[in-house]
Amino acid sequence: MSQSYKPGEEAPSAGNYLAYDKNGHCGGSCYLEKGQRFPATQNSGSYYIKEEE
Repeated sequence: MSQSYKPGEEAPSAGNYLAYDKNGHCGGSCYLEKGQRFPATQNSGSYYIKEEE
């Protein structure tokens, strides 16, 4: 499994990141530049994974 990131953490590199809920369902994506913080989500336990290029 790829590295996952929690809301509020800094993005390690620029790219598209997919948001997943605690059950593993994808809820959308966002583009972040290196150092930007992952946005808050509506569900607790959510996380982000970088989209494969």
